[in-house]
Amino acid sequence: MKDYDLVLNSQDEKTLEKSLRILKSGGKVISISGPPDTDFAKEIGLSWFMKTAIFFLSNKVRKQAKKLNVDYSFLLMQANGKQLSEIGKLIETDVIRPVVNKVFLFEEMNEAMSYVASGRTKGKVIVKIK
Repeated sequence: MKDYDLVLNSQDEKTLEKSLRILKSGGKVISISGPPDTDFAKEIGLSWFMKTAIFFLSNKVRKQAKKLNVDYSFLLMQANGKQLSEIGKLIETDVIRPVVNKVFLFEEMNEAMSYVASGRTKGKVIVKIK
């Protein structure tokens, strides 16, 4: 199944590898859980030594991405109200469509946590407060 243009990854290395494989050719994975890539190292002005270390840390995922004809990048998350507002607009206009796997009521929080821990999720798990 290669149906997606973009995956936002926040999980482990195993999930990152799966994320690369479900993308259409030319798709992109943006990860907030690493590994950092060389563009990130340049962006934050790391020394040549640290840039080299990050090159080797991200080598495996970059090779996998290239082999699958997809792009990989790392994003360091920072609290930014303006960016969150822009993301909200993209979701409201259906430019970005989050994949919702399952919705739980707040009273079902324990079940929701168990479900997430089981590793069976295929999208976001929502806990409804009201």
